[in-house]
Amino acid sequence: MVPEAPLEQTEHGLVPQKDGWYVLNARDSRWYYAEGRGAFCDFEGDQDFPQLGINVQVLWPGDPMAMYHWEADQEDFLIVDGEALLIVEGEERPLRQWDFFHCPTKTKHTILGSGTSPCVIVAVGGRAHDGSPDWGAYTVDEVALRHEAGVQKETAVADEAYAPIWEKRGKRESAAYREGWLPDLS
Repeated sequence: MVPEAPLEQTEHGLVPQKDGWYVLNARDSRWYYAEGRGAFCDFEGDQDFPQLGINVQVLWPGDPMAMYHWEADQEDFLIVDGEALLIVEGEERPLRQWDFFHCPTKTKHTILGSGTSPCVIVAVGGRAHDGSPDWGAYTVDEVALRHEAGVQKETAVADEAYAPIWEKRGKRESAAYREGWLPDLS
């Protein structure tokens, strides 16, 4: 029998403490946020799920989800609310509510918020290569650079790729959910 994992209340929201099953509402979970970088809901707590990563991202117009990159594991994205701009293989593609972006391994991509209101995205990704040297890389792309979501020099090191955006917009820090980040879809 698989036990229920305890959830600990922190100043930034509920955080799962051990392996096991649990139910966690996104509004009650710990989030990470930085002005100009958007917010994301951390369902995993301090443990990374070993097989599948999942989070909810909230991006305001112009906020990049990530620096332009490719990964050795599959990723998938569902736009739940709002509009986004997908940069994929050097091309811009608009995304709107209920658009699904399937991202096979090695597909170069990033997503930015667009439109006039926040965009809510459910992001899911495989973890077979997470933390390994062959996880993927941040690659140079002119379209991504125009949107401040690209690197000047290819690297596989996240600290190098994100240094310019952290300097300009800051790192996402732990935060409690703020009213209005998620739409009321009922």
